[in-house]
Amino acid sequence: MRTTWVPGADSTGYGADNLPYGVFARAGEPPRVGVRVGRWVLDLAGALGDPEFAAPSLGPFMARGSTAWRATRAKVAGMLAADKGRAAAEPHLVPLSEVRLLRPFETADYTVFQGSAEHAAAVQNLLRPGTGLPDRWYRQPVGRHGRAGALTASGCGVRRPAGQRARAGGGAPHVGPSTRMDAEAHLGFVVGVPTSPGRSVPVSGFVEHVFGAVLAADFNARDIEAWEGLPLGPLTGASFAVPVSPWVVPTDALGAARFAGRAQAPPPLPNLARVADWGLRVRFEVRLNGDVVSRPQYAAMYWTPDQLLAHLTANGAALRTGDLYTSGAVSGGEEGRRGSLLELESAGEAPLRLSGGAARGYLEDGDTVGIRAWAQGMGGGLIRLGEVGATVLPAED
Repeated sequence: MRTTWVPGADSTGYGADNLPYGVFARAGEPPRVGVRVGRWVLDLAGALGDPEFAAPSLGPFMARGSTAWRATRAKVAGMLAADKGRAAAEPHLVPLSEVRLLRPFETADYTVFQGSAEHAAAVQNLLRPGTGLPDRWYRQPVGRHGRAGALTASGCGVRRPAGQRARAGGGAPHVGPSTRMDAEAHLGFVVGVPTSPGRSVPVSGFVEHVFGAVLAADFNARDIEAWEGLPLGPLTGASFAVPVSPWVVPTDALGAARFAGRAQAPPPLPNLARVADWGLRVRFEVRLNGDVVSRPQYAAMYWTPDQLLAHLTANGAALRTGDLYTSGAVSGGEEGRRGSLLELESAGEAPLRLSGGAARGYLEDGDTVGIRAWAQGMGGGLIRLGEVGATVLPAED
C-alpha cells in the first residue's frame, strides 16, 4: 500500500505510517529535529515553522503532551501522504547521506526491567541451578536503576570494562578487564510528559506519558556482575554502556502491532491489571560481526510496557521528560530466539559458531553487535524501528 509520494519510502519501512523522530545535523549547522521518511529526513523546523524543532533534542516537543504529538503527526503525515502537501514538504527533505544522526533526547533517569520470563529463568538457573523463578516474579515486574550516563548514540565504540572478578579456582578476587562481556537486545520506552512527586501513573495512562519506542543494546560484564552479586545486585558490571537507536518510533505508529499480550498467571493485582492491548508484535534480529545469531520476538515478553510504567511509578516516584525504561532482554527461550549471548552460548559452555569457523563464547575486542527490529505498520506493510549497534574496544591500560 502506498503511504507517501516520497520515492521509494514505502519499500524502506519508513513510509508515512511510521515517521520516527530523531535529531540530525548537517555540516556546519546546529542540530535540529526531523522525522525520517525513506532515505530522507524532513526538517520539521523548516516544514512546520515551529521553533521547538530547531532544538538539539526532542525534549521540548515531548514535554508538550499527547495532544501536540498527535496533531503534529497528523499534519506531517498529511504533508507526506497527499500530493497537495508536496510543495510545502519537499524543499525541507534532506538526504540521510548528508546528515549526522545524534542522540534524540537527553535522558533523565534510566530503568532496566526483566520482562522476559524465559530470560529470567535462564539467568536464575545459571546462578542457582535447578531452581525456578520465585512466585513473586510473576506478581510484579522486576527491575533496577541504571545510569543515564551509560546511554550513548548508536555506532559509538564500547570500551571493555574492568572491575573486581573472582579468581579461577578460588582465592582472593582481582581487578582486571572483563572476560565475559555480553550484550542484550532491549526495547526501550521514552517518557514525554512528566509527573509530580507522589503521583502514580495507572496502566491506562501509558499513552498519555510515553512518547515512543527505541532500540537499545545493553552491554554487561557477566563476570563482574557475578562477583558483585547480592544483596543489591550488579552495579559496575551493568552500568557502563547502553547504545540507543537514533529514531524514536511514536506509540501511535505501533497500532497494528498491538495485541492483548501474553497470558499472565496468577492474574496481576488491580494496579497492574491490563486495560488496553499493549502486547507488541515486534520482531528483532541480533547480529554478531554480521552473522544473524538470533531472531527474538517481543510478543513473547511476560510484562507489557503499560504495566512496567505503572509499576515504575507505583510508589509515587516522579517521571521526567526523557526518562527511559527498557524491557530487559527480549527473549523467547526457544532455539534461535534468545536475546543475550549468556543464553545463546549457555554461559560459555556452548560457544556460537560464526561464519568462517570463528567461535564466540563472550564478546571479544573488535566484535560488532548489531540489533534491528520491525513491526506491522498501519498501512499494511512493515515499519522499521531502526538499528542500534556498537563495536567492542579494548580495555584501557
